[in-house]
Amino acid sequence: MKLAWILWMAGNVLPQPAADSLCLSTTVYLEARDQSVRGQQAVAEVALRRRDSGLWGRNLCQVVTARKQFAPTIVSPQTRLSNREAWAEAVTIALESERNWARPAGQRREIVPGASHFMAHAIASPSWRNAYQVATIGDHTFLQVQSLRPRRSRG
Repeated sequence: MKLAWILWMAGNVLPQPAADSLCLSTTVYLEARDQSVRGQQAVAEVALRRRDSGLWGRNLCQVVTARKQFAPTIVSPQTRLSNREAWAEAVTIALESERNWARPAGQRREIVPGASHFMAHAIASPSWRNAYQVATIGDHTFLQVQSLRPRRSRG
């Protein structure tokens, strides 16, 4: 499967919440397929925390496709997601992460509490790299660059 096709499906064909699950699975695969389960869960957690803040979009697809934030907008749209075993694991982790994150805040299992960003040292040296380090898991360091709070619902 090509990344461009997956993102097109998520944006034009699939209803919510299926589209968000596909976008999160794709992000976990692209960002962390070579990492441990814990590392993949941490990547998903950052995306979910960002979604809740509303700063990068109102749903996961908007968050992970926000300009230069996650792999779906950084790698080529022609990138093929060809490792079936890693894809199946990314889907499982994304779905489990969404279920976990749907719990009340005090009942969630958080891997990287407060982390708003992450980086892979081998390929990135962002301006915010000296922010508070929450954890290092595998090749990724998770940082609290800003304190993210859930957006207020308008009701």
